[in-house]
Amino acid sequence: MDADGSVSDESGRRRRVHGMLKLYYGINEEGKAPEQPQSLDPCDINGPHFDPDLYLNKLRRECSLSELMDHETCMVKQIRSLDSDMQTLVYENYNKFISATDTIRKMKNDFKKMEDEMDCLSANMAAITDFSASISGTLQDQHAQITKLSGVHTLLRKLQFLFELPARLNKCLELQAYAQAVSSHRRARCVLQQYSHLPSFKGIQDDCNAIMEKLAQELRQKFRDGGTSAKDLSECVELLLQLDEPAEELCDKFLSHARSRLELDLQGLEAEIKPYPPTPAPKEAATRRSSSSTAAGSPSDNNSPKTLSLPSPTLNTDILEFIDRGCNEFVSSLCLVITSYQELFINHAQTGELASKNIPQMASGKLQAFVDDLAARYFSLVERRIQEEKGVGDNSLLVRALDRFHRRLQAVAKLLPGSAVPNRGTEIVVRAATERVKQYLSALQSFYMDSLTDVRQALATPRLSVAGGGAHLGGPAAGRDVPSSLPELLSSLSASILNQIKSVLASVHLFTAKDITFSNKPYFKGEFCSQGVRENLVVNFIRFVCQSSRQFCESAGDKGGSTPPALLLLLSRLCLDFETSTISYILTLTDEQFLVQHQNPITPVTTLCGEAREAAQKLLNHYVKVQGLIISQMLRKSVETRDWVNTIEPRNVRAVMKRVVEDTTSIDVQVGLLYEEGVRKAHSSDSSKRTFSVYSSSRQQPRYAASYTPSAPMDTNLLSNIHKLFSERIDIFSSVEFNKVSVMTGIIKISLKTFLECVRLRTFGRYGLQQIQVDCHYLQMYLWRFVSDENLVHFLLDEIVGSSAHRCLDPSPMEQSVIEVICERG
Repeated sequence: MDADGSVSDESGRRRRVHGMLKLYYGINEEGKAPEQPQSLDPCDINGPHFDPDLYLNKLRRECSLSELMDHETCMVKQIRSLDSDMQTLVYENYNKFISATDTIRKMKNDFKKMEDEMDCLSANMAAITDFSASISGTLQDQHAQITKLSGVHTLLRKLQFLFELPARLNKCLELQAYAQAVSSHRRARCVLQQYSHLPSFKGIQDDCNAIMEKLAQELRQKFRDGGTSAKDLSECVELLLQLDEPAEELCDKFLSHARSRLELDLQGLEAEIKPYPPTPAPKEAATRRSSSSTAAGSPSDNNSPKTLSLPSPTLNTDILEFIDRGCNEFVSSLCLVITSYQELFINHAQTGELASKNIPQMASGKLQAFVDDLAARYFSLVERRIQEEKGVGDNSLLVRALDRFHRRLQAVAKLLPGSAVPNRGTEIVVRAATERVKQYLSALQSFYMDSLTDVRQALATPRLSVAGGGAHLGGPAAGRDVPSSLPELLSSLSASILNQIKSVLASVHLFTAKDITFSNKPYFKGEFCSQGVRENLVVNFIRFVCQSSRQFCESAGDKGGSTPPALLLLLSRLCLDFETSTISYILTLTDEQFLVQHQNPITPVTTLCGEAREAAQKLLNHYVKVQGLIISQMLRKSVETRDWVNTIEPRNVRAVMKRVVEDTTSIDVQVGLLYEEGVRKAHSSDSSKRTFSVYSSSRQQPRYAASYTPSAPMDTNLLSNIHKLFSERIDIFSSVEFNKVSVMTGIIKISLKTFLECVRLRTFGRYGLQQIQVDCHYLQMYLWRFVSDENLVHFLLDEIVGSSAHRCLDPSPMEQSVIEVICERG
């Protein structure tokens, strides 16, 4: 720190000294005296007209003694500082002064020697001038004769060249010195043409023309062989052009020879491609479509894919080897042809007459047409080979092949900047990527339909049957155990779909990898990610899942067609899971992996979730309808096949009612495996006995007593209708909520409503009415547990007994105690 401080102080002092010296001598920063008028004040100590006496007298008059003493002290300090600085300046520049003195002394010596040499040179130049004047005077008389003899000598040399030209050309032809022969002939061609009327010159011209024709034949043969180096071939073309060979014909010959070699490469590539398969007959295609649709388990899906995976054709080489061969053979040869052609006909500098023929423009047009024609054939072969890559297993080979194909075409773009070949190659890559996305969508659809087929088969096997039910809260019959396989099937199906989508996205993501050249193209940065992958692949597959699931609800028939009810329930839960979480997860994953830009119009997540929820609702409604119709069918047959007028006195609950309770319990367990319990209204403590109190209370006694008492003042129909006016309307086929209670309520409503309508179409005897009482009491004992509001079951069963009583010929109801004994015994 001390050393740095001392150095800075020293440099500051030097700057201050130099500034003071410049100020003293009147010099500015540029080393020049400032252009300002000199001061005439005699009291200016720095001016040229300074007068010490006047300055001193002025100080005595104006300053006090102390000021004079201070002024003296300051001036003494300045004088000492200036003396010290002057000494320092002299010491610092001492070596420079010595060196300047030595330099001046050396310059004096060098200039003295140079003066001597200049004097010597001047004397020599004077002697040369005198000698030249002497020679000119001596040859003055013979100058014209010498000039004439020189011209004759030149003419004789030219004549000698002309007479020796045939022999010279033959010698060059033997030595294959074609360039020298053409040059010699071009030098003499004009003279021979000018004096061709002279016999001697005519003979020389004929001989030379014959020799040059032979040379041209050899050059043409050499050009056609094309086996020489590029330099020799270029020289050959230039010589032929100098021999007035048509440039257009030379271009055609060059391109024709190159075409023959390139077509051999194309034929080799075509040999590795399978020929186009024959088109199947329309009937066979329709049969194949219908059989695959049936196997997939879709009742009306005509657009479902045929197979799960499309196997690649068995070829000798894979797609990467095919593209490598095409690039290494055809594209490399094409680039070599373009380079050679441009050097020969386009980039080669033309001189003389050739420059006026505009050969490069003509040659460029022919080259462009030549490249476009062969490139179109090559692209056709590449597209045919890409179309054979229909397997969706490994995508890396195809992407690497397309990347290599795109890279090699950039060489053509550099050689032919205005060519459309690179753009057409990029279009092939884009079409291949788009077609690949379609194949993956088809594979996903096939996978989904095959997964549904597997689920359907699993549901059909006895060990996975979910038709039975477990013990139902003290029910009369313990059903078959329900395995936990239904949630496992749902979990397995959902997980397999999600894993398959992830696998497909990983495969498609290879098209946008950073090390792939064409991934930087605008299409792959924008439209391919947003429209190709997100919309055409992911969104379309999600919609396919929803649409194909909804199609299971379009089957007709009393029993809901051939679709298992458990499959409807499972698909409804799958679509509901899609709506709650799966769709958002899949689309978020897609957007993150492919950096989807939302500039293009895309399908919102809310729209897809709405479609999935709609499908889930439709499937669940259809499940309720199917299960309700199955139970309704049993009840309808039990009513229609029995003689209710002549039946015996009831001693037991009918078996069909036990089966209804068992099936309802089984359905309750089945739905509970996939859906939450739901909300119920509070149950009364005697819910299982409320049927008896309803049937035998004061409300029922007036209804029935009026029917079989002759002096009844009021019609029972009127009483029933008045009761209905104050009852809540029941919507049988309303949409259900996504919980177990709502589903079971819908099924029981359909079943009991069917039972009611069937009862209204029959006529009952005394024991028939009593049997309906027993059956309805038995149903009331157990069905109230499954519904959201037990009053719903009470009302429908009350309507059934009331309708039976109205259609009874001898309406004598059974005692409630007897009904309870029969039901408890049953």
